[in-house]
Amino acid sequence: MLYDLFAYLDKIDFPGAGMFKYISFRSGMALFFAIILSTTIGRKIIDRLQILQIGETVRDLGLEGKMLKTGVPTMGGIIIIIAILIPTLLFARINNVYIILMLITTVWLGALGFADDYIKVFKKDKQGLQGKFKIVAQVGLGLIVGLTLYLSPDAVIRENIEVTNGETVSREVRFHASETKSTKTTIPFIKSNNFDYASLVSWAGDYKEGLTWLLFIGIVIFVVTAVSNGANLTDGLDGLAAGSSAIIGIALGILAYMSSHIEFASFLNIMFLPGAEELVIFAAAFIGATMGFLWYNSFPAQVFMGDTGSLTLGGIIAVYAIIIRKEWLIPVLCGVFLVELLSVSIQVPYFKYTKKKYGEGRRIFKMTPLHHHFQKEGNAGIKALIQKPLSVVPEAKLVLRFWLIGIILALLTIVSLKVR
Repeated sequence: MLYDLFAYLDKIDFPGAGMFKYISFRSGMALFFAIILSTTIGRKIIDRLQILQIGETVRDLGLEGKMLKTGVPTMGGIIIIIAILIPTLLFARINNVYIILMLITTVWLGALGFADDYIKVFKKDKQGLQGKFKIVAQVGLGLIVGLTLYLSPDAVIRENIEVTNGETVSREVRFHASETKSTKTTIPFIKSNNFDYASLVSWAGDYKEGLTWLLFIGIVIFVVTAVSNGANLTDGLDGLAAGSSAIIGIALGILAYMSSHIEFASFLNIMFLPGAEELVIFAAAFIGATMGFLWYNSFPAQVFMGDTGSLTLGGIIAVYAIIIRKEWLIPVLCGVFLVELLSVSIQVPYFKYTKKKYGEGRRIFKMTPLHHHFQKEGNAGIKALIQKPLSVVPEAKLVLRFWLIGIILALLTIVSLKVR
């Protein structure tokens, strides 16, 4: 909104109006406003949630300090959503197709998570929204994102080409002169850093183009569903999901800026994405919102984000990565989310299999999601293949260690683009 206003003021030589031309200035303002907004409205929302008695219901799972969380306000993801939307609407160009997609993603998954929390809190149904409805909503969002990237004339790339010059065999990266629709994405450890989904359906003949986009939309749906569920499972310790998301947001913001800057894109030998620079502003608002939320969510938490926040954070990360053509980096960048999701995906089938075979269920981990494994004592009567660590890791230390792992994974993600 403010971009158009200051563009007009710049035309009439209003002092300082030209600052709004710069992504760095608008991103800094979005970050600042998101932090201020989330911390100021956060206190009011928490007080309101306490008045409405919207508190967390905790089952006694034998985890240290778990029962102390009973009654702590939940649905605090509302704070994050507001702190993302308002700075983005103020400082980004809202006619940008990528910004529109991110706003839709935030509202869509925020509403889904809110419905889930509402059922848990007000209907007293611990299961929340039925899984099939969550899947339908996530598939619906995947369709919107995939079809928009397919149909929108603004969702284009300029492909990178590595050229050898002269007898000295020096190499430089050039870009196609024209912008094109493409199903190509960035993939690490490959010489050109590009992978075309069309290569997977090269046998389709005349139907190749349509089938490629159908495959791409299917991948979008899978990524959105997997990452949003992974973030949802990670939200089990004070500050874990919010802090991990902030770290991932920083990495994605850097990748978006480099992808939208032709010189940096050339240096990394990745495709150039015109218009993706506006996503840096969204990333700044995202980082600021999660950092501000951590003011109240860090140990010991004064508020929990609930599914309102966790589903939204995961979905935002997934769609953002897809838009900047970096979805193949998600397994590394979102490694914390991935191991949390895999721990549950492995444990549940194994427990059912052993219960059917031996008459009693056995475990691989002492408890899942994985972060709870470290909160259980080893050799304490739990039949699990992995018993270490034998002693309980304090929650605050456990969260900090997960954050450190997240920082390492974020650095590896960026560095991987130069490893070919």
